[in-house]
Amino acid sequence: MSGSADADIVVVGSGPSGLGAAIALRSRGFEKIVVLDREPVAGGIPRHCEHPTWGIREFGWPMKGSQFARRLVARATKMGIEIRTLTTVVALRPGGTLDITDEGGTRSIQARRIILANGARETPRSARLVSGDRPLGILNVGALQSLIYLKQLKPFERPLIVGTELVSLSALNTCIKNGIKPVAMIEARARPVARWPLSLYPRLERVPFYLGTQLLEIQGRDRVERVKLLGPDKVPFELECDGVLFTGGFTPETGIIRNSHLAFDARSRGPMVDQYGRCSDPSIYAAGNVLRPIETGSWCYREGLRTGHTVADDLEGKLPQALRTVPIEIGDGISYAIPGQIALAGDRLDAHIQLRVQRAVAGSVIVEAGEDVILRRRLLTRPERRIVLKLKEASVPQNCSRLHVGLKLGHMRFLSRLAP
Repeated sequence: MSGSADADIVVVGSGPSGLGAAIALRSRGFEKIVVLDREPVAGGIPRHCEHPTWGIREFGWPMKGSQFARRLVARATKMGIEIRTLTTVVALRPGGTLDITDEGGTRSIQARRIILANGARETPRSARLVSGDRPLGILNVGALQSLIYLKQLKPFERPLIVGTELVSLSALNTCIKNGIKPVAMIEARARPVARWPLSLYPRLERVPFYLGTQLLEIQGRDRVERVKLLGPDKVPFELECDGVLFTGGFTPETGIIRNSHLAFDARSRGPMVDQYGRCSDPSIYAAGNVLRPIETGSWCYREGLRTGHTVADDLEGKLPQALRTVPIEIGDGISYAIPGQIALAGDRLDAHIQLRVQRAVAGSVIVEAGEDVILRRRLLTRPERRIVLKLKEASVPQNCSRLHVGLKLGHMRFLSRLAP
């Protein structure tokens, strides 16, 4: 593809959000849709996941992540959506232009709209500031699942698992199913990140479970031999193991965004978007985990569907014309709010604001438009829980220059029940 109008819509990423967006657009009658993915096989992260918790909403019964990914790809392909693998986007340019690299070399594609759905990545060891040697046997979950399910290789026998997110439990399940017996699972916080009763899984598998414990050092020459840990009593101790599996700690995959003309949201670590998923360049939208770390595949698929329909409305001239843009400010204790800004077509607002908190909260969340409170909701939550605020026909004064989302904490007795 070269020249002008190569495609109506180019979707970057073939995971659940990207395929969801493409499927929604095709259902609206758009034919020139191209999905690009740098991997050799489409489907995104779910194709590496073998725990059977996928697809309940989308297909009516639970299935493995690899099955979920194949079904989404098959659905998109059956609808006539073009999926191009082994294609890397190297630059975003104003007005719907992308520079790509594929088997044919480097070239440009022009689209009427672009949807960024290139997901998130796990935090590597280098960014976790773990000292020690650099032997073989240090992996993240993506590498583990790729080695086991795609290459049929077992990278270790007795690893230490770092983290207690949902993806950490998926990694534990992968280990157990493939004859790998972790020596322990550790979490730096005083509580596991995954919700109860899922957090009981390590104990059910008789894997030692250490909370309030940090990884200080990795030791080993040719491969991992042991690790040094720091427990809640601040006394270091060692465990023998033959691998370290870092899990979670996701961050949006924003390399091409940071090097582009798009505005960046430092709080969510993704592109700055309005309530439509529209970036600072109105020809570019974003959906899925590129917006924030991290949501489930099912959530991302539904978000992709919504964004696809929104882009269809845009191309059909059905989106309200924004008269002004109002930033969303967040108060202490809130990690991020999505969207980072609101596009207003008048003095009434219909939008959802998604946010997460930094620590356990019992109290209220309050949304203010200038001096006016437009939403107040009781809140009992922890950092791993998604919070969605629905603003329906909210009145925004003409002189309002910002929306503010803040927390009002309740009685400390309730906070003590939640606090990590």
